[in-house]
Amino acid sequence: MKPQVCILGGGSWGTTVASLVSRNAPAILWARDKNTVLEVNESHTNEKYLPDAKLPAKLIATNDLEEAVVDAEVLVMGIPSQHFRDVLKDIKPLVNPGVPVISLCKGLELSTRKRMTEIVSEILPGHPRGVLTGPNLAREIMAGYAAASVLAMEDETIVRSLQKIFHSGLFRVYINNDIIGCELGGALKNIIAIAAGMGDGQGAGDNTRSAIITRGLAEITRLGVAMGAVAQTFSGLAGMGDLVATCTSSQSRNHTVGYELGQGHSIEDITEGMFMVAEGVKSAPAVIALADEYEVEMPIASVVFELVQGVSNARKAFRDLLRAGIGSESEPN
Repeated sequence: MKPQVCILGGGSWGTTVASLVSRNAPAILWARDKNTVLEVNESHTNEKYLPDAKLPAKLIATNDLEEAVVDAEVLVMGIPSQHFRDVLKDIKPLVNPGVPVISLCKGLELSTRKRMTEIVSEILPGHPRGVLTGPNLAREIMAGYAAASVLAMEDETIVRSLQKIFHSGLFRVYINNDIIGCELGGALKNIIAIAAGMGDGQGAGDNTRSAIITRGLAEITRLGVAMGAVAQTFSGLAGMGDLVATCTSSQSRNHTVGYELGQGHSIEDITEGMFMVAEGVKSAPAVIALADEYEVEMPIASVVFELVQGVSNARKAFRDLLRAGIGSESEPN
């Protein structure tokens, strides 16, 4: 018998995953906005986040948290990082014991610097937890383009059973047991994407973007390994795959933020004009704090941090990045 799956979060990625899951199992999508819920149930669309995409008619939506969670046998969290903990607290008295919790979030909690699965362990101890991540641009997946993702959990039996729920048609899902690496790859690449976007916004070429991606991957890997991740993870979908997609696509919110910064707009004006969260902006202070804690040099991330904090402007930040000291390719700069 197929498990009941609850997806919390009616944004672009939460809705996309709900659409994919509904092909394999009974799925219910929870969204705060009553209009979104009504649209999903009656028109089978979510035009605000996924324009022109048609959702499966069997996908059900609700804004009643108890209705969404109480019968769930799998819980999927499509909630932004800075609200993740609060929603977990809200569902704690509602969720059944031992229900697996899968995070879709690619960010870090600013106040604690914790990954989302660490917050799951804190709020819902005893629940298997994991992360679904990779180079997954929601609109392309909804349009039917092929894509691949990775589902990371510690328990191989559980992860293989859940793999069948998420894997759908041209959306291929691979498994991994390196939760730390997969989760950090998704969070840290957002910072590098802002840097790549900043270069594009100032008219830098393909060579520059390639250098930022490559050196950015080295930064991500250094911090990830220092925090207990497996280095090989960052060569896969959760690392290089996600990094390339986020640094090169106009659909990437973090690349868009960087591009607009490169065009001379302020971070305040950019974020006020966005109705979807760019996790790199929110997570940058936490990333730098982790780099300091683990004594890992991250020159690209440091430049981005100063930029989104308003300490530097894009032209100066990009110039500082290009003037950074050089040495062996295995060294930080």
